[in-house]
Amino acid sequence: MNKIVIILRTDLNMRKGKMAAQASHAVQEVLLDRSGNMPCLRQDNPAMWEWLNNGKFTKIVVGIPSEEELRNIYQTAINAELPASLIQDSGKTEFAGVPTYTAVAIGPSDADRIDAITGHLKLL
Repeated sequence: MNKIVIILRTDLNMRKGKMAAQASHAVQEVLLDRSGNMPCLRQDNPAMWEWLNNGKFTKIVVGIPSEEELRNIYQTAINAELPASLIQDSGKTEFAGVPTYTAVAIGPSDADRIDAITGHLKLL
């Protein structure tokens, strides 16, 4: 089974709407990169094709207590050659105008590969 895991920082005490927006940004970025390419549609990425075509769109949302841990999870996913996105909010509506790392999405990829990195994190 393929899935996407979304990791949100819990130490920021984001409003629920802000959390939903940051999670959405993370998924959008992991599927559609900012250069206009669509890595999710590349023929050489069967995990994304399966995720897109199976109709289930499995997504799991978990929390992480710090920026350092968020960035470490992201780097671990990149090192494991998993699709991953790291979201930095501009700070315009929260965070006193300070750009702040808020979320990571990993996948779509094989659940076992993602769980090896995120399996210890608690569901939100």
